[in-house]
Amino acid sequence: MGSPGLALDLLRPGPTLVDLLPTAMGLQQPTVMNLQQPTVMDQQPMVTSLQPTVMDLQPMIMNLQLTVGGLLPTVLDQNLSVRCLQPMIMNLQLRVGGLRSYVLILKDSNIMIEDRSYKLSPKAKRAKQSLFSEEKENKAIDYVVPVFTGRQMYVSGITDTEEERIKESAAYIARRNLFATGEGISATRVATSSSTEEQHEKKSRKVAIRESAERLALKKTLEETEEFHRKLNEDKLLHAPEFVIKPRSHTVWEKQNVKLHCTVTGWPEPRLTWYKNNVPINVHTHPGKYFIESRYGMHSLEINKCDFEDTAQYRASAMNVKGELSAYASLVVKRYKGEFDASYFHAGTVTMPLSFGVTPHGYASKFEIHFVDKFEVTFGREGETMSLGCTVIIHPDIKRFHPEIQWYRNGVLITPSKWVQMHWSGERATLTLAHANKEDEGLYTLRVVMGDYYEQYSGYVFVRDADAEMPGAPASPLDVECLDANKDYVIISWKQPAVDGGSPVLGYFIDKCEVGTTHWSQCNETPVKFARFPVTGLIEGRSYIFRVRAVNKAGISIPSRVSEPVAALDPADRARLRSHPSAPWTGQIIVTEEEPAEGVVPGPPSDLHVIEATKNYVVLSWKPPGERGHEGVMYFVEKCTAGTENWQRVNTEIPVKSPRFAVFDLAEGKSYRFRVRCCNSAGIGEPSEATEATVVGDKLDIPKVPGRIIPTRNTDTSVVVTWTESKDAKELVGYYVEASIAGSGHWEPSNNNPVKGTRFICHGLLTGENYIFRVRAVNAAGLSEYSQESEAIEVKAAIGGGLLHAAPSPPYDITVLESVRDSMVLGWKQPKIIGGAEITGYYVNYREVIDGVPGKWNEANIKPVSERAYRIHNLKENMVYQFQVAAANLAGVGTPSPPTRSFKCEEWTIAVPGPPHDLLCTEVRKDSLVLLWKPPVYIGRNPVTGYYVDVKETEATDEHWRSVNEKPIANKFLKVSGLKEGVSYLFRVRATNQAGVGKPSDTTDPVVAETRPGSFTLLFCICINTGSYLSDMLIIREYTQRN
Repeated sequence: MGSPGLALDLLRPGPTLVDLLPTAMGLQQPTVMNLQQPTVMDQQPMVTSLQPTVMDLQPMIMNLQLTVGGLLPTVLDQNLSVRCLQPMIMNLQLRVGGLRSYVLILKDSNIMIEDRSYKLSPKAKRAKQSLFSEEKENKAIDYVVPVFTGRQMYVSGITDTEEERIKESAAYIARRNLFATGEGISATRVATSSSTEEQHEKKSRKVAIRESAERLALKKTLEETEEFHRKLNEDKLLHAPEFVIKPRSHTVWEKQNVKLHCTVTGWPEPRLTWYKNNVPINVHTHPGKYFIESRYGMHSLEINKCDFEDTAQYRASAMNVKGELSAYASLVVKRYKGEFDASYFHAGTVTMPLSFGVTPHGYASKFEIHFVDKFEVTFGREGETMSLGCTVIIHPDIKRFHPEIQWYRNGVLITPSKWVQMHWSGERATLTLAHANKEDEGLYTLRVVMGDYYEQYSGYVFVRDADAEMPGAPASPLDVECLDANKDYVIISWKQPAVDGGSPVLGYFIDKCEVGTTHWSQCNETPVKFARFPVTGLIEGRSYIFRVRAVNKAGISIPSRVSEPVAALDPADRARLRSHPSAPWTGQIIVTEEEPAEGVVPGPPSDLHVIEATKNYVVLSWKPPGERGHEGVMYFVEKCTAGTENWQRVNTEIPVKSPRFAVFDLAEGKSYRFRVRCCNSAGIGEPSEATEATVVGDKLDIPKVPGRIIPTRNTDTSVVVTWTESKDAKELVGYYVEASIAGSGHWEPSNNNPVKGTRFICHGLLTGENYIFRVRAVNAAGLSEYSQESEAIEVKAAIGGGLLHAAPSPPYDITVLESVRDSMVLGWKQPKIIGGAEITGYYVNYREVIDGVPGKWNEANIKPVSERAYRIHNLKENMVYQFQVAAANLAGVGTPSPPTRSFKCEEWTIAVPGPPHDLLCTEVRKDSLVLLWKPPVYIGRNPVTGYYVDVKETEATDEHWRSVNEKPIANKFLKVSGLKEGVSYLFRVRATNQAGVGKPSDTTDPVVAETRPGSFTLLFCICINTGSYLSDMLIIREYTQRN
């Protein structure tokens, strides 16, 4: 209680502000120190909200004495808190009875502040235990937050920096482990009775001790989280955006709606922006025009009531911390010139009249894509920088549209990475291999996509091995991959090299390295020959990279290219971290489960089986038990010799966390059985059912030798090699082909990356040399024996005997077969000199002739046509044109024919049919031959009813033309008999219909009636059944066989 002299002191004149300053400072210090506690600081907004209550006491305190009236403003000016006034008001309560009710109100307010302070729980609580103090007299009414000790679903926010995302991933593991022990849950205490100052001080000391313990635990958790963050793999948990579904190009009519869709994946979740001609689309600047929607990785852009200005290239750009990726789509808005029904263009309607001919891009029926300055077959060496490039020309050139450039290797789309960079300058596409490796070898294809059309060009890239560090050492392995990664286990696979250094490869060493460090450690003590190896003992949550080295008796190879980083995580955790959260992080952890029961001993695993067995190890796989409580489980693996029950624990010291395990140190040829037990803090469970007896040995056999190696000439520096595949080959990786100059005994690999299939083109050979070839197959078990050597073949071009000029001569006798308002059909004859190879196609050019002055040549077709007739579109009516035709074979395109005479493009209206074309004389004998032809393109007003064949001697005049057949024949062939041996003849054909006989065809080349030496005649009958009996017509055919 207060001192008796306090009342007298209140009646005395008040001290000045200077006199009260030490007293105020003395009052301020202890109370301010108390306010520095973390629990009170958390309630600072609540204390501030109570200040108006204290201000309400100021008028009554002013009525006491001037001294008190002077003291209170001074204290308030010093910004004292409510606690600073508590000791003084409690002393004034003993003397001033009239203020008791107000002081009680103030005291109750302080109690509310004390009661509303939150305190952390010092340790995890078990069931049926109180969370608070054992002081029974306080009778505290407690609210217990339900505690869930199992694995929690951590809902994280979407951040923009890679560092914050990695911290969230690390915090997930830390919080999961924290919840598994029951720590980190807050509780609330509400007091219902008052306490004395001594009790308050006692509780404050307890709170201080508890808070100190909590700070130490929190500091330890933060240190563990930072350590986890340093070890966590950044590249594997995060990945750049990838378009699962790209937006598609559209052609629509005016006033229609169109909607572009795309689906994007990536972690963190990419942000997608739409661009129109590389300008970001702002929905606010065009209200009602655009509507952008993004939901669950699906994005859409809707354009309402399209007009001609909406014709553009649209780009969807997805970006996150790992990079940016764009996808393009073109929109063409067509304007109909005639009248139309507006009902076809209601919003969202795509139905339109069948008479509306919609071209793919509106501007042209198709785009013509040409490749200029192309990359050829390229050779490189490991470690070098290689660049492939090609100039692309697109016609017509529409500035609104840009092509999509795609690069493929062996048919697989290439994505940019630290090893591969791509660039498009607007005219030239380039691909750069920053550090070439054998994995980069293969057939590279450049594909240029323009709307619905595309063209592509391919070239092979060879990458030779780098020089070995030790003479005679083998080449490095390739294609190192990580398979079946789990918490503490991963399988490493690779491909064997083509070069063994002159002695057989004894095996391979596997090295691992934690991401973020440079320390490599060897995973196996002895070399393994099987091209797969299980690596165990990984630390959960950390990321690793791997490499492989080959070894023979001469030494160890240089290491392979490192694998992609892999995180040692449970597959479910990895999938959960990659999936985007359902809601942003709100700072709250929602607990939905009741307090856990006592620990449960886990049940036995299920589905235990052997997934791989070699002579070095056996890999087991199983499923976790259904009964395991809230805790995570670990496993002990046991083995015994088949036929006994003498079970031995394989991992005696540390249980494994993954449902996979590799058992080593087994005797080759013996049979073993295996079983697995689960364990947790409650104990070790019952064992699973044992596996069947497994014999230790390689289950995968080395493939058998390929057969029938056949080389074929290709060019003056390459040979095509074919073979038959290995019989009964399992898990075949591919084939290695080797070449050697005949008689040298020195073999060189033709490919350093195994090729699939049974055909390969060996490039880089010496012209004129004789080469032999051999092939071997490869799978994970090893390489087969070499095949038998092929026959020697001289390297030279396959056509023209190696001559440089093997292109065909120009076609001739070019004529018009049909003419309409905007197109004409041309026909011509095959070149007289075909260049030693078959004609693969023809190219047609045309040009306008205005007032007798010819214009510039234009290409009528980009792809070669195989027929000797072609329709040229998009011509102008009543315009005069000239034409020329060029033939092509394997050697290239020949010289074009001379320009034809001028033809006028106009509609033919004659009633009789046009001329037949493509006449061919075959089966020539001393007194007969067979004439073949094709029907006319223009048939007149009525269908063709038959044909007349005319013949004359070559030297005779046109008056000597005579018809071979008196009546028209329906067939498009005729055997002409009665010829004179040694005489040269010309032939022509005329078509007829109901209106009359049409114009004759061009004449054939002169044909001499003679039987060529080395030919014979094969006679057979073709019976044509026109009714119920077989004797209507017999056709005698003769075929000539030449030696």
